[in-house]
Amino acid sequence: MKVTFFALLTCLGGSVFCQQPMHPVIKGYGGIYDIPGATVKVDTGQFYKIVIDVVTGADDPDEIAWGLKNVARMINLHAISGLDPSRMHVVLAIHGRAAYAVMNNQAFKKRFEGDNPNIGLIRELEQAGVRLTVCGQSLIGRGIEPGSVLPSVEIATSMLTTVTTYQLKGYAMLKF
Repeated sequence: MKVTFFALLTCLGGSVFCQQPMHPVIKGYGGIYDIPGATVKVDTGQFYKIVIDVVTGADDPDEIAWGLKNVARMINLHAISGLDPSRMHVVLAIHGRAAYAVMNNQAFKKRFEGDNPNIGLIRELEQAGVRLTVCGQSLIGRGIEPGSVLPSVEIATSMLTTVTTYQLKGYAMLKF
């Protein structure tokens, strides 16, 4: 009872712990929270070039791939910290189990007997200007036909060549 009363009192006092998740750029995905007292924030004058090794898929085919959700969070976090989304260029090098996430709905349904839950998030990422690539080696290794990949996702020779190419162009590399 005391804990509930304290939590309610804290929320009424405007605590950051009572916020609802926000989605400033990637609508409906990657919910984040504003941290008004944060002293370490993005450099709003910087142009952010980021290549992301996206390997983590979902444990259950009915769930969105964790790696893609984290990309949405990263973009939303930069925005809430003050960065204009036009100052970010993000490239995804999708491979491994995450490669299933970029299958079109018909192919996904045939393999997993359900709709692809990642399609809405992928559309939001595209609208935010994210370049999505999938590793051709992973497609072969996982038996995914190139024709079953969503049309907006580019097929790369490999994740490895995508990451090294962008790193040599000055992109920071993250792994999700």
